[in-house]
Amino acid sequence: MSLPGALSQFDTHLVQPIDEDVNHQWRVARRPDGNVRPGDFGMHIEPIPEPAEGEVLLRTHYLGLAPVMRMYMAGTARTGDATLNIGDVIHGRGVAQVVKSRHPDWREGEVVQGQMGWQTYKVSRMTSQEKFFRMPNNGLPAALGAGVLGMTGLSAHAGLFACGSPREGDRMVLSGAAGGVGSMVGQMAANVAGCDVVGMAGGAEKCAFIREHGCSAAIDYKADDAEAKLDELRPEGIDLYFDNVGGETLEACLERLRMNARVVLCGSISEYTSEEPFKLANYTRLRATESVMRGFFVYNHLDRWEEVMEDIAGWISDGRLKPVQDIEEGFVAMPRALANLYYGANVGVQCCSVRGEPEEWL
Repeated sequence: MSLPGALSQFDTHLVQPIDEDVNHQWRVARRPDGNVRPGDFGMHIEPIPEPAEGEVLLRTHYLGLAPVMRMYMAGTARTGDATLNIGDVIHGRGVAQVVKSRHPDWREGEVVQGQMGWQTYKVSRMTSQEKFFRMPNNGLPAALGAGVLGMTGLSAHAGLFACGSPREGDRMVLSGAAGGVGSMVGQMAANVAGCDVVGMAGGAEKCAFIREHGCSAAIDYKADDAEAKLDELRPEGIDLYFDNVGGETLEACLERLRMNARVVLCGSISEYTSEEPFKLANYTRLRATESVMRGFFVYNHLDRWEEVMEDIAGWISDGRLKPVQDIEEGFVAMPRALANLYYGANVGVQCCSVRGEPEEWL
């Protein structure tokens, strides 16, 4: 199925205003089989909840999307939040404003980033499990909290700096370079760490995009012989490989490691809809080159949240990082926004605008 035809299933997402007098939720209607389809999602409408003592009422403004959300729906996620059951509200982080507070530590009007779920309102006790953070009113759009100044940003920063240990002059390869994490990693690696980055993306437009966002060269995995291009662009091998896709791409890069190389395992989207995990045949290249391959889970890096967000906001302000968020409009667009990730339709961080920017922001 071609990309336009695949996504046309979701064209019922046409922008519609939400009813401010009720709470809209997207729930799991069935387990996804392969790429997500419209029938996997069910819309539920219920009264807006009232906060009890020690609780706040949050109104959603933006929601972020990540490939792992399909895994939660399918019951195949091995890390993070609990697997979802049929009828559960789909997990997801986003940006919200406190509109009613009966909690001593939170004021009405504050804007927060945290585990909202796919819904337009939420009552919360603001516990550590929901991992809410105040968003500073620093002149940057609140929308960035749904991705660039959110979990996507933390993933990019932690994966590159805490796990990849980039060095100036590193010959780097980055897969999924036009995606949410990849579009940030490419810029951080080139403009902050001083690496030379070869990015991998699908299609001429995405390859042009990544060359404007940190990558000195691009490999079009849809049109190029990827292994031949790796040999052409990295004839001396790879010092640092940041992996967002897994599978055969990971295997090809392992074959081309230099001595003491580093491999960061961030994602494996090429395998998420496969029945069997990819069996990596050449992991012994790590021994031969005395290299390190390291995976990470973003929630294990939450203790560095404020430090990382300060770094990213600073790089945005000084021009070293151009935030790119691919925003679908309207809460009813959430299923399509998730589908974009699996059909390769997004560029940058995939988000959904539920209400747009808060009018007033403490």
